[in-house]
Amino acid sequence: MALIRFYKPTIRRKDMDAVLQTMVDEKIGPGERTGEFLRQFCTLVGMQEGIALRSYVDALTTALKLCGITEGSLVGVSILSPSLYETVIENLGAKVLLGDIDPEHGCLSLSEATRLVSEGAQALLIHEPMCQIPYGCDYRQLGVKVVEDITQSLESVYEETKAGSFGNLVVCAFEEDCIVSTGGGAALVFNDHAFSAPLKHLYRQVRNYEELPDMNAALGIIQLANLPAQVAKRTELYNLYRKSLLKTAHKLFGIGNIDFMPNGYGFCVVLDSKAEDAIKFANKYQVSAKKTFEDSLGSLHSQRFDLFPHAVPPLLRALSFPTYPFLKQGDIEMLMKVLSHLP
Repeated sequence: MALIRFYKPTIRRKDMDAVLQTMVDEKIGPGERTGEFLRQFCTLVGMQEGIALRSYVDALTTALKLCGITEGSLVGVSILSPSLYETVIENLGAKVLLGDIDPEHGCLSLSEATRLVSEGAQALLIHEPMCQIPYGCDYRQLGVKVVEDITQSLESVYEETKAGSFGNLVVCAFEEDCIVSTGGGAALVFNDHAFSAPLKHLYRQVRNYEELPDMNAALGIIQLANLPAQVAKRTELYNLYRKSLLKTAHKLFGIGNIDFMPNGYGFCVVLDSKAEDAIKFANKYQVSAKKTFEDSLGSLHSQRFDLFPHAVPPLLRALSFPTYPFLKQGDIEMLMKVLSHLP
């Protein structure tokens, strides 16, 4: 038997009607639907304006440019951030400064952010891994611009604080495995109108070639309409898995407080054993599992307990399991069984 798929896009056949209608209307490039999708997304995350772009890399790059990052600049990031961050930052001629995480939520700790700024970081790029948000971290008080990446945390809420509440600029990808998928692309949004003119200047001649097309935006609009139900299902699975994990000695990654409402992007376990053994065990029962941070900036620093004492355990022993809404009931039951018996 094949392994249970690790992720599956939350796109139904009837969702494709919106895309087909766009093709029938013969308006597949950037246009009205792109603008409507951006407006709806801004409303969802509590922002006023921005741009929907064709790639995640473009959104991150533009956000850093709006923060004034140029040749020789320093950007502070968490050690658990995706390696893509380094590529984006270095493509601007800038350099990465690495900081440890807060063990409560897995994002860059405020104390480490303070250190990075004191060492010359001119901006912070905040990765929010596996549903988490950096509650209690007011990064903006440090006096530098903050880019908050909510790709994995969109719609996660702690008490009354939502993902998107911590940055001057907010980026969210819409790739195949994301909470909202447009088949690719990302949004960059903000409330500070001071970013508007520089943004328009950056795209004054190439906007039609860089902006998300109507065909993708049409799919995004449908995805946003279905988002509450999709997140509710993901959260339900997350909570079922969490109860199963309580039967083991392993720990849930991130916030365990009852007031935290994760979006169910994924379920992450920090093992009390070797990751390889747990993966073999899961695969034996056709359950997909993978090391959560194998493609992170920390992949080359997994032995540096002296520098990153809080990040090293998840770097070495964090595993993720599928939580997408289209999981079959039998697959869900098998996942729960595997989680409750992880070696």
